[in-house]
Amino acid sequence: MANHKSAKKRARQTIVRTARNVQRKSATRNALKAIRSAIESNDKATATGLLAKTQKLLARLAKHGVIKPNAAARKTSRLASQINNL
Repeated sequence: MANHKSAKKRARQTIVRTARNVQRKSATRNALKAIRSAIESNDKATATGLLAKTQKLLARLAKHGVIKPNAAARKTSRLASQINNL
């Protein structure tokens, strides 16, 4: 356990940030599942609408360091190309 005041604060911050990151990752995974199911069902209108939301979530994860920026760009690019191929 942390002994110094600053170390105790860092431990508290880590708990809060970890919980926030888990929630954001979960929301993004759910959005990815929704858009993939729309792509599988050949529903271009729904997939296009979900793409903007998913891109926003991926960009936010990359901005806050939850995932790497290239991973977010790769996922966004692959989803967009799949939707364009519908």
